[in-house]
Amino acid sequence: MCTPDERKIIEEKAKDFGISNSEFLRSLGLKGQVDRKMKVLPKEILLFTATLNHLAANMNQVAKKRNSLDELNALERAELNHLSEQIKRLAKDIKNFLQ
Repeated sequence: MCTPDERKIIEEKAKDFGISNSEFLRSLGLKGQVDRKMKVLPKEILLFTATLNHLAANMNQVAKKRNSLDELNALERAELNHLSEQIKRLAKDIKNFLQ
């Protein structure tokens, strides 16, 4: 039993540790402390994410220009083709990584 305020505090602390309320209370009761779980992503996943963010920003610029009815010049069309190739390569790399 606990008060609504105590329950809220327990829920917030469990959320900070990234675990359920039960897990948080069980760990405190049995060990007297809560171990912080750290998620570590593989280097390849971080690189994929960075590349996707970069490509998304570039594609957003192209979409913004196209939505304003501006035509793409030759350099911008070449950059768009390059972005398309990068996306295809990244998709292939992700597929190979997951196999």
